[in-house]
Amino acid sequence: MLKTSLLMALAAAGVPLAFGEPPKAEPAKTAPARSVFVMPASPREGRDPFFPESPRPYEDSVTITNRTDASVITVKGLSIEHGRAMVIINNHTFAVGDEGDVLTGGGHVHLRLMEVRTDAAVIEINGSRREISIANK
Repeated sequence: MLKTSLLMALAAAGVPLAFGEPPKAEPAKTAPARSVFVMPASPREGRDPFFPESPRPYEDSVTITNRTDASVITVKGLSIEHGRAMVIINNHTFAVGDEGDVLTGGGHVHLRLMEVRTDAAVIEINGSRREISIANK
């Protein structure tokens, strides 16, 4: 009687019996959830929660789709120092291989100076190369 009541108390407490009952398997651990952040391409897709009126999240997508007219980009000067050619494009100085943003009437344009010749500068804008003549004044 004592043995039976002891076994019933252990079974009620969830203790496995030493003879014959296999231990219960622990539940498998799941991987932690990962957060995924996607930059919105337009205000309809989302906005910056800290600066809701800021156009900053959409600037990269605008730059990619923006097709710039080559006439708004002008070479204003050419300089050669220590054998290194440098040009001034829209009031910004570039050496071969430099890249940066220049201000145009339509906004900022990101470009890279590829080559400097005596009569022209070769730039790359949005993956396409353009040649801009250097005006002799």
